[in-house]
Amino acid sequence: MRAVLDHVGIAVKDLGAALAFYRDALGLEIEAPEEVAAQRVRAHFIPVGESKDRGAGAPGVKLELLEATSPDSAIAKYVEKRGPGLHHITLRVDDIHAALAQLKQRGAKLVDEAPRPGAEHGLVAFIHPSSAHGVLVELKQVVEQPSATDHHPSAASAVTRYALGDLELISLFDGFLRLDGGAMFGVVPKALWAKQTPADDKNRILLAMRPLVVRGARTMLIDAGLGGKEDRRFHEIYGVDRSRNLDHTLAEAGLTREDIDIVLATHLHFDHAGGFTVRDAAGRVRPAFPRAQYVVRRGEWEDARHANERNRASYLADSFLPLADAGVLQLVDDDQTIMPGVRVRRTGGHTMHHQMAIIESGGRTAAFMADLVPTTAHLAEPWIMGFDLYPMDTLASKKAFYKDALEKDMLVFFEHDPAVAAGHIREEQGKRRIVPAQSRS
Repeated sequence: MRAVLDHVGIAVKDLGAALAFYRDALGLEIEAPEEVAAQRVRAHFIPVGESKDRGAGAPGVKLELLEATSPDSAIAKYVEKRGPGLHHITLRVDDIHAALAQLKQRGAKLVDEAPRPGAEHGLVAFIHPSSAHGVLVELKQVVEQPSATDHHPSAASAVTRYALGDLELISLFDGFLRLDGGAMFGVVPKALWAKQTPADDKNRILLAMRPLVVRGARTMLIDAGLGGKEDRRFHEIYGVDRSRNLDHTLAEAGLTREDIDIVLATHLHFDHAGGFTVRDAAGRVRPAFPRAQYVVRRGEWEDARHANERNRASYLADSFLPLADAGVLQLVDDDQTIMPGVRVRRTGGHTMHHQMAIIESGGRTAAFMADLVPTTAHLAEPWIMGFDLYPMDTLASKKAFYKDALEKDMLVFFEHDPAVAAGHIREEQGKRRIVPAQSRS
């Protein structure tokens, strides 16, 4: 673990008096304030210099004036008990999860076992002063945000929330990857699909990875993206960009890995199941969600365990075999209810036992289609992936699903669309289109 000084946090009681000193008396420039809703605090950053060995172009050291926005916030309680003054120091790390794992292994006492959202698009976690010689230490990992010149929309990775009766549906994000456009559209000519989904110089198109949380009687995660176990060469081949990923969006949704009760697999390909497991500081691969039971279709499990030359590259053993070893695997044989309001429906097509999730509550229905309709560009019935092992089954399942979706005005989730997380299917004069759904967030 490599850490550099990022900023020093100062709790203030009278912001006006603090600004009079730092801004007016010292002549320092104060950046626009930032609300950190999760911590009920307003942060005012003051650049004061460069930190040694941060690297060219890296941000300099700052002071952070912390102003409570609620009487029950940690800063308000700190000021009430101890008065204004030095509150913490913040160290920037590249991988906050690995840093916490290393500290825990060494017996350090942690205030936060898992990261949570912080200021400046960061994930943060605090180390207890008893392990840092009386100093409250904050670890911070900055999440890079897409710029205006990026090829994907800046809102593409946002956490989006939707109400469905008594359930809350939260679309998360585990980064982008790029797959060959021809393989993604099968027999459809490039002259047609490239108009909707432009390819890069390697003929790859941009795809998102969007797991879905269903919060009801229990908290379920459907698929988990790629995860972080793969090496640089893998990332280069598939154009992976996980600078913003599932850990970030879980934290932004107010969740930790420990909050997940059930992980449901639509199938076990690496871009859906890779995030089921993590590699710990000792190099062991273990389940990523420590309290969860993992639900997998039995036929899919057997196919993944006995992959052939045609599908072997899609199944990475470290994504799923450790689940059985850890005793957290539940195999299902038929279409059935997995938790109240959520049932699975086999579609086949992409793989023999590929399944989708049907979610129902309060007289409304949603569907997590997974790779039956991976993006909005695949809405037309014959636009079927070359990756699909049984394309005629995909065609039949799409036809049946569209009939159901139109009748029930389903909210449908697109797991791989780079811009649209969810929407409603509309049909006009025999042509179908997607109307993006409005998030509650």
